[in-house]
This record gives sequence, structure tokens and C-alpha cells, in this order.
Amino acid sequence: MIDPAARLDRQFQFLLEADKLRSVERQNLILDGSRVENSAEHSWHLALYAAALSPFAPKDVTTERVMQMLLLHDLVEIDVGDVPISEDADWDQIAKAEAEAAQRLFGLLPDDQGQRFLALWEEFEAGQTADAVWAKRIDHCQPIMQTLYNKDVPAFHLDVVRDNVFGGRAAALETDFPEIYQHITSRLEGKAPNNDLAQPIAFLNASDGLKTVLRATTLGDGSRRENSAEHSWHIMLYAWVLAEHSHAPIDVNRVLQMLLLHDIVEIDAGDVPIHTSLSPEDLARIEAEEQAAADRLFGLLPRAEGQQFRQIWQEFEDAQTNDAVFAKAIDRVQPVLLNLLSGGGSWRDYDVTLTQLDTRVGQKVQRGAPKVWDHVRSRVAPWFSENTSI
Repeated sequence: MIDPAARLDRQFQFLLEADKLRSVERQNLILDGSRVENSAEHSWHLALYAAALSPFAPKDVTTERVMQMLLLHDLVEIDVGDVPISEDADWDQIAKAEAEAAQRLFGLLPDDQGQRFLALWEEFEAGQTADAVWAKRIDHCQPIMQTLYNKDVPAFHLDVVRDNVFGGRAAALETDFPEIYQHITSRLEGKAPNNDLAQPIAFLNASDGLKTVLRATTLGDGSRRENSAEHSWHIMLYAWVLAEHSHAPIDVNRVLQMLLLHDIVEIDAGDVPIHTSLSPEDLARIEAEEQAAADRLFGLLPRAEGQQFRQIWQEFEDAQTNDAVFAKAIDRVQPVLLNLLSGGGSWRDYDVTLTQLDTRVGQKVQRGAPKVWDHVRSRVAPWFSENTSI
């Protein structure tokens, strides 16, 4: 039996390795056309697609499992990279390389967790169960919608979409997800799309803006600042892996839903770094801006679905339930590990001391995951001893 400290070491080894997915670039552009999408923010957006489009899923599909598959499905690209569907590639060789990558990456976890994650990834790859089929259809439609709603998309991207929809992988949408197939073909033909999807697609398109919201924390390699979409993906992975260390029993799926949605309001309100000094007036203004953003963004969805999403978001904000307390704790843990990995990161930018870290971060993590904070603090304390005078 692996001891608790060694178990946490292996869990964090996996989570820090997963950070590298944010450096894997895809062919398709984010919705504003400013840059290509990376595989981490793509995975977050797919999970949001699965949640928002759940009313259209077959009855035998479990949305929570679909979201979990989509959180994991592209991790193998850390080793293999992303291969655009338009390339003439040896797909059998790629599948073999991805299977080897899955063994390596999930092998970083404690054996029991690694085996569960690997089995879920293999289920997605096989594409035989109802959950895996639906997850693949979500994976197929998201980049298509990004292309069709991007006003300045290169012409060859539209050619890729046509080839994909009319004879490629996405052709299966015609039978497995006819509503979105009709929506896609209508857009391609310049016709009005299916109104049943108009509201969820409007919400999902607006949510793409979270990929342009930059945070104070950098990636682990220090190459750039992380954005709030890929951050949301990473902390969902953190919560899933570290759920066993919660202060109290929790519903992991509800925690994942909270972290999926928790930063959506930053599309309108922006991100506020945790180490910023704020007056009571500043805090009141920020809260009002975030509430207004929640009203607008969740209001894009059909009424019942929008209310459900907003309730989950508000529960996270209030941080009173066991699920929300743990979710808040995990939201604080991930930047600490990234700062340590990048040699100080935002701690240097904001002249943060260990005492400040304990007050602003540690207390919240202790509330929801005390064993995790004890472990993390033991790792970061030496950095502060060597790099600060307090």
C-alpha cells in the first residue's frame, strides 16, 4: 500500500505533466480568429459543449462520464502531438503511439487511479459505448462550429469542414446528432440553422471568449500567461485526481461542473489576480460586474438550463456546501504548483511572502483539502526561504 505522501507525489507528478497539453497547438482557430487553439482549452470547451448540449444526448448517455472522457482524451498529444484530420497520415501508427503515450501518462498516477483513467481513455478511443460515441460526436462538432462562426476563417478551413461533414468522421453526426448536422449543413449552405440549437450555440460561442482572458499565473515552463479556459480544464483535472483528499464527502461530478463554469463571468468582468490589494469598494464593484456577467451569459441558454448553470456557478461563489468548499480549495492549489514550477511566477511579480500565501491561499485550501495544503506547503516553503527575506 502506497503511503499518503508518496500517493500525493504521484498525483501531482501527473497533474504537472498534464500542464504540457497547453503547449500543443491544433489546426483550428479560436472564434475571434486571433490564434490557433491549444488542446487543453479545446478539452475544456468540449466539456462545456457536453454540458450545454446534454438535452440533445441519447437517453442512455451519462453526461458526467462524457465530460470525463473529454477532459482526458487529448492528453496523449503531450507525447504525440495533434494531427489534423486533413493530413495524409499513418493513422494506425498514430493510434499505436497514442496508446503508448496513454500508458506512460496514466502510469504516473497511483496504480488504482491510473488504471481507471486509462480504461476511460481506451473506452473513448474504441468508440463503442453510448458515452464514447456521444463524446466523439461532441469532439467532432466543436471545431466545425468554431470554423463556421469565425468571420475571417481561411478558405481551406471551410474545405476541411466540408470534407469532414460530407464523407469524413463528422458524417456520423447525420445519424447520431441530426440536430447539429442540420445546423452545420444549413450554415454551409447560407441558410438559417435549426432554432432548437440557436440558444446553446450562442452560449458556447460566447464562452469561446474565455480563451482570451489572461491570468497572472504562467504555464509551468514560464513561456506565457495561462488563460482562464485552459486554467478551468486544468483545475477540473486537479479536482478529479485529488477528490479523495477532500475535507468531507463530495459529489465529484458536481465539483467538476462548478469548475467548468466558475470563470465564465471573466469573459465580461476579467480576471482579478488573488494577490491584488483591493478595497471594499473594489470588491463590491467586482461582485456586481460578475453578477451582471452571469445574468448575461447564462441568460443566453434556454431558461431552465441557464438557471441550472447559474445556480451551480452561484453555489461555487457562495462556498458554503462541501462541494463548493472543495472546489474553491482546488482553484487555489493549481496556481501555487505552477508558480513553483516556473521559478516563482506571479509570486515575484507581486512580491508575495509565505505569510501572505498562507493567508490568501493556504486558509482556503486548508478549509477544503487540508492534507493537500500540508503537502503543497512543504514543497513551496523552501522556495520562499531561498528567495524572500520574510
